[in-house]
Amino acid sequence: MAWLLVIVAGLLETGFAVSLKLSHGFTRLWPTISFAAFALSSFGLLTLALKRLDVGPAYAVWTGIGAAGTAIYGMVFLGDVVSTLKLVSITLVIVGVIGLQLSGGAH
Repeated sequence: MAWLLVIVAGLLETGFAVSLKLSHGFTRLWPTISFAAFALSSFGLLTLALKRLDVGPAYAVWTGIGAAGTAIYGMVFLGDVVSTLKLVSITLVIVGVIGLQLSGGAH
């Protein structure tokens, strides 16, 4: 259950990063409200998960999902440049997170 919280928190991190961009420096109301809701929800779920998980692997999964999700969202929906290096880098982030999990640090 704790890992499910981390995964959902990571997806919410993607939401707050995208909302932050769309808020244009907190000058647009709804993206700013969306940013705050996503951020509070993401941090709240991560906090609950950290009661049962080691901080290193849990944080790596949370940030990995957030980073990869945000980069993919940007390329698909916001017109961010798609490049081979960017796609390889996203893959390396995901492989790194999986490597941390396989290293035995998780409960």
